[in-house]
Amino acid sequence: MSKIIVTGGAGFIGSALIRYLIKNTDCEVVNLDKLTYAGNPDSLKEIEDSSRYHFAHLDICDTRGIAAIFEEFQPDSIMHLAAESHVDRSIDNPLEFVQTNVMGTANLLQCALTYWKTLSPECKAAFRFQHISTDEVYGSLGKEGFFRETTPYDPKSPYSASKASSDHLVRAWGHTFGLPVLLSNCSNNYGPYHFPEKLIPLVILNALDGKMLPIYGKGDNIRDWLYVEDHAKALWLINKQGIPGETYNIGGHNERTNLEVVQTICRILDELRPKQGGCYADQIVFVADRPGHDQRYAINADKLRYELGWNPEENFDTGIRKTVVWYLENDWWWRPIREHKYAGERLGKEVVQ
Repeated sequence: MSKIIVTGGAGFIGSALIRYLIKNTDCEVVNLDKLTYAGNPDSLKEIEDSSRYHFAHLDICDTRGIAAIFEEFQPDSIMHLAAESHVDRSIDNPLEFVQTNVMGTANLLQCALTYWKTLSPECKAAFRFQHISTDEVYGSLGKEGFFRETTPYDPKSPYSASKASSDHLVRAWGHTFGLPVLLSNCSNNYGPYHFPEKLIPLVILNALDGKMLPIYGKGDNIRDWLYVEDHAKALWLINKQGIPGETYNIGGHNERTNLEVVQTICRILDELRPKQGGCYADQIVFVADRPGHDQRYAINADKLRYELGWNPEENFDTGIRKTVVWYLENDWWWRPIREHKYAGERLGKEVVQ
């Protein structure tokens, strides 16, 4: 039985990972989460009664608390997903992103290193510090080409710069101290339990509420979409078979413009929950663009595919339908968020002129 610490396990990707681990492996998991606005224990209701699941309410910047978890739990791996992750919020509060994503990662690395040094040679060799990052560290693509693991870093937002910094720290702890590290950079995730400020859940819920469906600029910014459950499977595969020191890109090969994404959601809603008059696309409005908005992201995931044998099970058409259906059937999860945490207001306008 592997013993895994997952940081940020009450968040979107972290909760998907924990649900996968508890349902599909014999792992024992400690979920280490600060429970900020985006952390939601309800995302783990399916597995919260498992004897192999434990929760620790901790900030990754809390050195004593993190060290105590390592000493008590004696993990085989740490899968580090805890991060401030919304570009718009990084425009409003950039230093929060530096504190969590940079200083928090450095603290985790040092705590992990201190723990790792106490292990037997066999356990040292088996231990993994797995860092989950984003394709946004690579910057923006033109009309052609893909991000590869060798693409130079060129972050453009406070969020992506803080994640790039954390990536560099992880590699440095691996190179300098010998800590067995694994890194992955993923494309845009979507799926169930996604906090409603992100594009896809925001559009679904605004549509149902009869509100406008805001699209930045002309809606021609392109993202490569990855179903979150496919991402969780990839992360576990990397943990078990990835080579320490290596980086693996994870992408769905599902490029869509933001406008295409919104129009697809509207068509599915027209079919599954039609309005009494008109169609959901009537609610689309174009708004002032985000400052520094990257034009295109696209991932080349050949390394993960050919070296470790991973392929996504969902394409965008199947995944987005599953996602819309989930939100239609699970208002118990998202309605309290819309009423008490985030009602759909725009973020990230601080420097818009």
